[in-house]
Amino acid sequence: TDEIDRLVHELSIENGAYPSPLNYHNFPKSCCTSVNEVICHGIPDNRPLEEGDIVNIDITCYLNGYHGDCSEMFVVGGEAALDNKGRRLIQSTYDCWVQALNFVKPGNDYKDIGAIIEDHVVEQGFTTVKSFCGHGVGSVFHTNPNILHYRNSEPAGKMAAGHTFTIEPMICEGSADYLLWDDEWTATTRDGGRSAQFEHTLLITPDGVEALTGKIETSPVQFWERESEFHNGVWLGTSASAKEREAKLNSSLLAS
Repeated sequence: TDEIDRLVHELSIENGAYPSPLNYHNFPKSCCTSVNEVICHGIPDNRPLEEGDIVNIDITCYLNGYHGDCSEMFVVGGEAALDNKGRRLIQSTYDCWVQALNFVKPGNDYKDIGAIIEDHVVEQGFTTVKSFCGHGVGSVFHTNPNILHYRNSEPAGKMAAGHTFTIEPMICEGSADYLLWDDEWTATTRDGGRSAQFEHTLLITPDGVEALTGKIETSPVQFWERESEFHNGVWLGTSASAKEREAKLNSSLLAS
């Protein structure tokens, strides 16, 4: 995954941005690569990836005074290399995330995001991590509100147009208890089970929400986007303008 980190760094700089994770509280690389049992904040290294590995790549860029934070799952060797439980884990993670994204609009409570996520994954036989959360993001990398990915009653406030934040559930095939490595960043499942995650930076609009880190014309459509029972194709938002752009993009991507 060192090679992924190199590409992220070079492409960020080439496009006039800075990789936000680099030197953030002494984080040593330009992105996070979390493989298999790594829940989050995996540090890219020289371990060769193996067929069937599931990898979350978490990228944040600082451009024109603002941070854009997102992550996506990838399967080494493609979907044919993935076992059935791994496939279900990624699909369930994506589906709970999409349901939470669709909930976002002015006037709703931030705390209610967590129940949407936890209720779905528990029904599927998985668990949600409670030790790490989504967050406000903008000119500052991490700020309020904290977005909890489990049922809670925390007074996190109400959503309003103009708010920017992330939803980034971390879902485990076994226990959600974690171990923190000596590097003080890498968090892995205590039982060695795999974990999956998705993330967008979101902007609440008067009529819904938009993904500021949404996919583009050259993005691949993954199996979890094709097979989701909650959303067909890539997700760009629920506002009128986002739905219009999403329809055009999916008509192209899903036809190819």
